[in-house]
Amino acid sequence: MTWPVDADDLSGLLTGLVREYGVPGAQLAVRWRSRTVTAEAGEETAGTGHPVARTSAFPVGSLTKPFTATLVMLLAEDGDVELDQPVAKYLPQLGSATSGAGQVTPRQLLSHTGGLVANLGEQAPGTDRRRWLEGGPAPELVHPPGTAFSYSNAGYLLAGCLVEAITGMSWAEAVESILLRPLGITPSSALGAARPPVTGHVVRPGGRVLPVAEQTVTALEEPVAALAAGAADLVAFAAAHLPTAAGPVDRRTAEAMRNDQTAGLTAGPFGLADGWGLGWSLYRGTGARWFGHDGTGDGTWCHLRAEPDSGTVVALVTNASNGVFLWDALVERLRASGLAVGSCSMVAPAEPRDPVAGRAECAGRYCNGDTTYTIEAENGRLFLTVDAEPATELTCLADLRFTTVGPTPLLGRFGRDPETGAVDHVQITGRLARRAGTGHRRKDEEA
Repeated sequence: MTWPVDADDLSGLLTGLVREYGVPGAQLAVRWRSRTVTAEAGEETAGTGHPVARTSAFPVGSLTKPFTATLVMLLAEDGDVELDQPVAKYLPQLGSATSGAGQVTPRQLLSHTGGLVANLGEQAPGTDRRRWLEGGPAPELVHPPGTAFSYSNAGYLLAGCLVEAITGMSWAEAVESILLRPLGITPSSALGAARPPVTGHVVRPGGRVLPVAEQTVTALEEPVAALAAGAADLVAFAAAHLPTAAGPVDRRTAEAMRNDQTAGLTAGPFGLADGWGLGWSLYRGTGARWFGHDGTGDGTWCHLRAEPDSGTVVALVTNASNGVFLWDALVERLRASGLAVGSCSMVAPAEPRDPVAGRAECAGRYCNGDTTYTIEAENGRLFLTVDAEPATELTCLADLRFTTVGPTPLLGRFGRDPETGAVDHVQITGRLARRAGTGHRRKDEEA
């Protein structure tokens, strides 16, 4: 297969990959030279015989975040938000603009460089964003703002609150009226809507497929991970950020969103991308500069990539917990056919090396908010326990990188304190956790 391709070529490629990886259903869309070609394969729910259609909407998880980031950037374009002012200027419920979450800027929220905890922690049932903001306490800081990349759902929840504070609309109303409708995208949500999402599936080793009863994302987390969309919808959204787009995103705004915000930081977006802009993950490994994002729901994996110079866009949505493996295989097939898609595998090191014995110095307890990563060393082997989950062994590499052993491996690495050389943090899927006792303290705690 070589480019350009037609719908039959793309359909054959997707159908073969769905069968090879045991994925119940998927959509693929490719925009090339201003023309979008789509393909669908499999079923919306395994065993029902109901086929995936072009209009099927998949829970896209964290691929919601670029939509939220675009809303914030459009407000900045209009002069309603200053990207480098403390977010407490717009959300006074966070308290002081000189300490804690209040000092983080919108730029840092969108680029995951604000130092905020990864997750929200347990909330009372029915908690909405207003109650969450006013009920406190504000999200904690893992590291000083602007010093390191650490993927943060809490940061994007604040970004959604910022959109609501400025527009006077709910986040769902804002994303529908400002982005989705103007782009011809029918709104859909993992929470259920007039356009209900397809079912996610857990695919067990050996091929057993278990449908997921419902998505666990809450109404509180809408700006973080609640959208559902088809592959063609994602292509239309990314195309709005291309230099040739007519709107709703201004060209200068789109360029600003693709500027890497992580250069010079003590930790970048390892395991996720080569860099990070304002809402977009960035990829440089193929010669061209691509932008995009990945997203997971309960039993779904979804991926979006775009290359601004050529105007090429690729989107894949799957309803399977192993869809990430299909994505990696698709990227390799597309590259072999002449379409050099920018991407970083989230489950395999970019430069595989022979495993080495685990270093005992890495053993310890590492924290990111309410999440605890415990590393235990035993006879040259390292084992990871996340909170109360079962322990998993690590496959260690000489440069302090590792992968977890399991059906869906995770990439991670240990990091050293630049002053002492001691291992003081671990980074897994972009989340940075500090060794207990070495975490960031607020300035008002240091006096």
